[in-house]
Amino acid sequence: MDSVDPTRAFVNRVKRIVVKVGTAVVTRGDGRLALGRLGALCEQLKDINAQGYEVILVTSGAVGLGRQRLRYRRLANSSFADLQNPQNDFDGKACAAVGQSSLMALYDTIYFLSSANVNLAIFNMQLDVTSSQLLVTDSVFRDEAFRKQLSETVKSLLKLRVVPIFNENDAVSTRKAPYEFCLQDSSGIFWDNDSLAGLLALELKADLLVLLSDVEGLYDGPPTDPKSKLIHTYVKEIHHGEITFGDKSRVGRGGMTAKVNAAVCAAYGGIPVVITSGYATDNIKKVLRGDRIGTVFHQDAHLWTLVKEEGARDLAVSARESSRQLRALGSKDRRKILLDVADALVANEGQIIAENEADIAVAQENGYEKALISRLALKPGKACTLLLAKLKLKPIAALATSIRKLADMEEPIGRVLQKTELAEGLVLEKVSCPLGVLLVVFESRPDALVQIASLAIQSRNGLLLKGGKEAKRSNAILHKVITSAIPENVGGKLIGLVNTRDEIPDLLKLDDVIDLVIPRGSNKLVSQIKESTKIPVLGHADGICHVYIDKSANKEMAKRIVLDAKTDYPAACNAMETLLVHKDLVTDDGGFKQIISGLQGLGVTLYGGPKASTVLNIPETSSFHHEYSSLACSVEIVDDVTAAINHIHEHGSAHTDCIVTEDHEVAETFLSQVDSAAIFHNASTRFCDGARFGLGAEVGISTSRIHARGPVGVEGLLTTRWILRGNGQVVDSDRGVKYTHKDLLTST
Repeated sequence: MDSVDPTRAFVNRVKRIVVKVGTAVVTRGDGRLALGRLGALCEQLKDINAQGYEVILVTSGAVGLGRQRLRYRRLANSSFADLQNPQNDFDGKACAAVGQSSLMALYDTIYFLSSANVNLAIFNMQLDVTSSQLLVTDSVFRDEAFRKQLSETVKSLLKLRVVPIFNENDAVSTRKAPYEFCLQDSSGIFWDNDSLAGLLALELKADLLVLLSDVEGLYDGPPTDPKSKLIHTYVKEIHHGEITFGDKSRVGRGGMTAKVNAAVCAAYGGIPVVITSGYATDNIKKVLRGDRIGTVFHQDAHLWTLVKEEGARDLAVSARESSRQLRALGSKDRRKILLDVADALVANEGQIIAENEADIAVAQENGYEKALISRLALKPGKACTLLLAKLKLKPIAALATSIRKLADMEEPIGRVLQKTELAEGLVLEKVSCPLGVLLVVFESRPDALVQIASLAIQSRNGLLLKGGKEAKRSNAILHKVITSAIPENVGGKLIGLVNTRDEIPDLLKLDDVIDLVIPRGSNKLVSQIKESTKIPVLGHADGICHVYIDKSANKEMAKRIVLDAKTDYPAACNAMETLLVHKDLVTDDGGFKQIISGLQGLGVTLYGGPKASTVLNIPETSSFHHEYSSLACSVEIVDDVTAAINHIHEHGSAHTDCIVTEDHEVAETFLSQVDSAAIFHNASTRFCDGARFGLGAEVGISTSRIHARGPVGVEGLLTTRWILRGNGQVVDSDRGVKYTHKDLLTST
């Protein structure tokens, strides 16, 4: 099957489908049967049955057909026999009794006349009474033996390509009130054909439930209002309580309220549901093709992007508008938001960890690399300072602590960076301000979402996040928890979450709305983004970090630094990937060999350059420009510091590079000539981290040479603007203006 909308991808796995058609679809406005629509419905079912789908139909319409046949004088003068509650109206029950068999005979006739060669099996689902048909009481679905027999019977019929047709028998029901519909263990009970369809879909293990209505689907307002929009994907966490429904169906008992209730129950029971119009002649086929029609209900809907609901531009514009509301708040209010976010994370720790563990389990089942799974896991101290790691805080507590630290940092917005008197009474200020809207695309690490979101709040930027599919559950719950802590006066769209790559091309075109793109991931990802947008891109493609051990290095110090740089967290972008060693150390008293044996003792696989592979008798590396992100690294022997610098420039990624030496002149040569974002002397490359630098958090590490470089904290998410204060001065070709250009900032 061709590629479909990500929110409809489940149709690729559909084999068994339950279709429910309501009274409003099978009848006309005057109460007579809509034979044309009924015929078109049967034609669709015939076609999909022939395609190999297993089709089950739940139908209404018996009362309407019975009324048409009886034509009682009293019924003719009534408002369609009070069809909203036919069980409580004896005329309605008479209609149901007469119409039940007539409706089934009509289906049989339509299929016969269409030469469909489709066999039908009729089930009248009846309450409170037993007869020769398959009749059930209101509690029969709690009978495990009945449920098993029902499943076996339907299974046998479907194997024979028979279309089972279900309907509730209203004629003899004694219920006077609706029953609760529950799907937790498929032991619920029904009170209309919508809930009956949902219950059957779960009990018969359907792959899809389609509820046909007299409108296109669920709208955010009255369907007749031109301003109302069709909701393509129902998200319980967003739409529940936000949408109100009008009157019930003009003829049936349920209406949209019943359909939504049944759809939500079935969807959260694991059955995808689509509510769409039954008036169209081919909507069931369109649903099975994956066309974006109707409203879909799915248990994973909260994990899907909402971008397509409002459009990429609308999402970005909403983020910008919310950021402007955030800028209007004072420092205390901004601080409170961050503290509320930290508290919300702690309060929802159990749910967050459960979702993260679910992501890890799926990644392991799919055979993902250990390095990716390591980055996927939320870990204590991973996004925090060394102090947090020493305190052995739980992962969420550690993240919360880092946010609280960020909240207590100096206000970054509105700082006067430069203040100049241009002329008497004319003062110019250069002040810090937010960039605007950020688009951050990252892979694997869900803790990055927390850091990035907190930095966006601190810097008062709007934010759009695209996380990797391997962390979709972790990202979804973290996003939900964080945005729930943002006050309404700022808006819930300050931070948007995009979960599929399909929307990224549209977002990358919005150079008039999005101000900066920050990709965090593979070289391929970063390169693709840079090639696909006019928006400035900040980030790094690879973390090819080097440690060079000079001939004057302290051997014990060198060993500690090398082992830490490689093994403390091998999957990190600041982990050592290449070890360079001065040639004189190869023949010394064994310090070099101790370092090599120390790495191998910790399970590190070594790959040598042309020289090192011969000396150490290890496999030769295929490329020095390789980020292992695991317990593996390259080793090479160089002549001196100049050779080490040249090697780094040729094979490195300008991320983080380190020299271990006691010769300060050699150290200064290295520090001044290596063109990387971070250059260290006698310290592990693992220190290149926003939290360890005291930035509170980081949005990423940039190897760009424009705007920001190295770990990017709040400062890297700011720009500047000029504010000029005067007393009515005009240029007038500079006549009468005496420029002083006096520096007021340093003079005060």
